[in-house]
Amino acid sequence: MKATPRKSSLFSCVVLLLAARLSAQTPAIPLYQDAAQPIDARVQDLVARMTLEEKVAQLQGFYVTDPHAFDDQGNFTGGTSAAELYRGAGTVRAANHDRFAGKPREAVLRFNSIQKFMREKTRLGIPALSFAEALHGYMAAGATSFPAAIALGSTWDPALVEQVFTAAAQEASARGVRQVLSPVLDLARDARWGRFEECYGEDPYLVAQMGLAAVLGLQGRAPLIDAQHVAVTLKHFAGHGQSEGGRNIAPLSFGDREFRSTHLYPFEMAVKVAHAHSVMASYNSWDGVPNHVNHKLLTDILRTEWGFNGFVMSDGGGIDVVYENHLAAAGPAAAGILSLEAGVDYELSGNGRSFSTLAEAQKAGKVSLAAIDRAATGVLRVKFLTGLFDHPYTDPDLPAKVTNTAEHKALARRAAQEAMVLLKNDNRTLPFDATKLKTLAVIGPNAADIHLGGYSAVPMEGVSVLQGIREFAGDSFQVLYAEGCKLTANHASGWLVNENPVLNDAADDSRLIDDAVATALKSDAVLLVLGENEILRREAWSEDHLGDRDTLDLVGRQHDLARAILATGKPVAVLLLNGGPLAVNYLQAHAPAIIEGWYLGQETGRAVADVVFGKVSPSGKLTVTFPRNVGQIPVYYDHEPSRFRDYTLSDSTPLYPFGHGLSYAAFAYANLQVSPGKIAPDGTARVTVDVTNTGVMAADEIVQLYLHAVTSLPVRPVQELKDFTRITLQPGETRTVTFTLTPDKLAAYDLQMHRTVQPGDFEIQVGTSSVDTLKTTLAVE
Repeated sequence: MKATPRKSSLFSCVVLLLAARLSAQTPAIPLYQDAAQPIDARVQDLVARMTLEEKVAQLQGFYVTDPHAFDDQGNFTGGTSAAELYRGAGTVRAANHDRFAGKPREAVLRFNSIQKFMREKTRLGIPALSFAEALHGYMAAGATSFPAAIALGSTWDPALVEQVFTAAAQEASARGVRQVLSPVLDLARDARWGRFEECYGEDPYLVAQMGLAAVLGLQGRAPLIDAQHVAVTLKHFAGHGQSEGGRNIAPLSFGDREFRSTHLYPFEMAVKVAHAHSVMASYNSWDGVPNHVNHKLLTDILRTEWGFNGFVMSDGGGIDVVYENHLAAAGPAAAGILSLEAGVDYELSGNGRSFSTLAEAQKAGKVSLAAIDRAATGVLRVKFLTGLFDHPYTDPDLPAKVTNTAEHKALARRAAQEAMVLLKNDNRTLPFDATKLKTLAVIGPNAADIHLGGYSAVPMEGVSVLQGIREFAGDSFQVLYAEGCKLTANHASGWLVNENPVLNDAADDSRLIDDAVATALKSDAVLLVLGENEILRREAWSEDHLGDRDTLDLVGRQHDLARAILATGKPVAVLLLNGGPLAVNYLQAHAPAIIEGWYLGQETGRAVADVVFGKVSPSGKLTVTFPRNVGQIPVYYDHEPSRFRDYTLSDSTPLYPFGHGLSYAAFAYANLQVSPGKIAPDGTARVTVDVTNTGVMAADEIVQLYLHAVTSLPVRPVQELKDFTRITLQPGETRTVTFTLTPDKLAAYDLQMHRTVQPGDFEIQVGTSSVDTLKTTLAVE
């Protein structure tokens, strides 16, 4: 079996979309160079002037391996004439900013020289487009690393997410980046999938809201993208998060109605509402057709139905996957033609094999010129939108002014605080009272290392849990540390390296567990930090870079460590740092307190200290359902009503339900009302509920609104999240929360595949989680 091609998009690299021919600049200013003209007119004028080869050159990229291939004057000095570089498909192989790691000023200067070459020494002066990764902050050495997407989702705070990605855009654009490969709008519907951490959650409405916030943060809210923002790339289109068996790039076979209602909905909102300018096709197939060659998906739905006018990018080597793994084409040339005609506009990596022969194919009548024009138009339009034609250069001193500033660090800390989910807190184990502690033991394989998750710059930098606790403690109490056991023997190698995890020697782990018990016995309380690392769960792109899991148990001897620490009788709080749901049944039964932290970003340790010692109350809520074991998968909350049978000899309820999350405060819900109680299908209704903080400290609560169509054909889920809001309440404070139910929230696809509001009763549910709600009824007549 052939391995999936390694994705070159994983690196924060400069990818340049080129024009092919060289000649002297035209003396007169063409329309496309006139900044006063409308963008569509400029694009049309430029495309009309381009040769076939120049158009095809826009559909591919190159990576500059030699950082000094272009001098400060924009001259090519790489040992090959410029004419040779642009012969044929017009691409240049190889290059990334790794050679400038930690030297952003030098990287900007070098990229400016490339832009000078493109602007002054090519026939049409088409600028280069640089893009990078930004799943939870701009992925570059020294840039701010925010919590992973699954953690950002757990904040249920779109305003915060918009701020996070505004900061990421500012840091990326300061280094000359004009497009990022973010956000991920896949639904996290299979906990076995290695890329779970890249997603915001399992629910289409919630993911859509977070996705809208991310797009608005990255691109800004103006029609054009200014110098502090970047174009987005929605990924992975579509269905990538629920592939067969939870295996990366495996197929899925949903019907049209379910696919549109769930996996397509976040993308539809990001295109129609936030006007996302680029979309990345996903590796998987839908109903037997690989998404990279799926005309229905990329053209009929995306372009014709939704009105998308940007460009579609392949995933890294995604066109190669069409013939190498799906066996849907005879080779790279055939796959390239199929992908282009289906709606793919730009080939990301893949060694340029698939799109490099498009010019020859067009001359031979194998591919239409209209498809090539469409693709070039989409790519060029984004270049104009991002201002590259009018402002191609970047201030080399800007990165130092805007990267990882005090403001961005504070934002990363706040995001980490809001992301933590208190799963359990018996007998008010948390928060720890720092005034009563003399000694705290911080124990566990994830305590002393920094874990940021995948798509993070390597080496990872930030504040570990141990460091954050020690900073908080100062001289007020002693902090002891023991590793307890190892997750893997090779965890330090990071998420990028092509090697699979190796478990630690059992005897060595036994010694570490004994040391941890001795440390715990010397303490007044224990913070036990367990979970995963970046080599255990990640994007599986080859057989020597696996990442999907067939068990959700804690890896290695973590359960043995937990049993031994809990047996000491000390107050124990468990902190989980991980990339996806874990079946922590033993911990739920025996540990007094559990916090789900996911990967919390560079300010992990400081934010954990804030929560563990009660400086802030935990306020995150789960955006995914936790199964008790893999046998419960799929276990998402919004299932159809006929999925109700229990399993034999088993508790069939989830370990933790969707929307679950405790607080150091307590909240009472009352007076749920809907007005009017009856509406027409095109009417609206107002839902109100009183929420009171009955606790003793100020805290945030996330108020969630669900609906259930009591009778429906086609069948609708037992619950559907349709709104939510985060509020802050002081002790004893009551607030009336108001939601508005509009036709778009009540509508669903009917038997004719039209989104309509069908008459009938809707049960309205408002509460603190999907299983703890007040209920009332709205009639649609």
